[in-house]
Amino acid sequence: MEFNGMADTGTGLRAHRTFIIITALAFAAAGAVWFGFPHQKSIPNIWVLLAKLVPFVLAVEAIAAMRFSLAVRHKIARVAVPLCFLVYFAYFVPQIFFAAANEKSFYYLVLTLTPFLILALTLSHRLGGGTPGGARRLGYAMIVLQLSGLEDLAFLTLNPHTDPAWTPIPEVWTWADHMTVRLGHPATKYEAFALIIVHVVVAVLILTLPDRVWRKLVGRGKAAPVSGESSQASGSAKADAASGTDSHGADSHGADSAGTDESPAVTSKG
Repeated sequence: MEFNGMADTGTGLRAHRTFIIITALAFAAAGAVWFGFPHQKSIPNIWVLLAKLVPFVLAVEAIAAMRFSLAVRHKIARVAVPLCFLVYFAYFVPQIFFAAANEKSFYYLVLTLTPFLILALTLSHRLGGGTPGGARRLGYAMIVLQLSGLEDLAFLTLNPHTDPAWTPIPEVWTWADHMTVRLGHPATKYEAFALIIVHVVVAVLILTLPDRVWRKLVGRGKAAPVSGESSQASGSAKADAASGTDSHGADSHGADSAGTDESPAVTSKG
């Protein structure tokens, strides 16, 4: 994944074309997955799993590619965040209730809802003043946690099972397709535990490793400032001097000053 440190500058379509293109691709990919694949729990092979992750990756990159000013992002948030809630509350919740009442499976709905909630949280972070790198860290760390098997383990340990199929913890996790397609066989109990631990560690590393570590891993030097960044910083400093605040002061909304970003350009595979 790339932790990009470009400043949120520029106006007009040209300045936002990357965001527009990736957003269009994300919606197209989501439509292809929703209408092109059967709505079922089973994952036949690793390629289907990867194909279903494409819309998510594109959506995270689109969120990170936003180059709106902080003031504009705050205005967008007043529409986008309630809209995300309505998609959850007025689309997913009624369908889940209907499926449960009619004794139908709502597993696929939950599988779809979870990445949607991850994206909604990541979008909220970005619109609230979060950086591109911060958005990438959050989005990719949370999807790694979803794929970890933590939910499967929680299902087995948190619920008061009496069915011998679920207690004690099964020796082979035949239902965990997301593990099966990656291992090439149904995971044993200890293979599942190992996968969960590895995924949790990876998620923590994504969230905590400094940018210099990612740069070193991929052999990239310190990112050069983008065009206009220096002049923006100079302008911000002058504005701060005029208003009596330093470069680390808060704006009128209490957020960090617009146009700053803690994440230089770094690439790593997650």
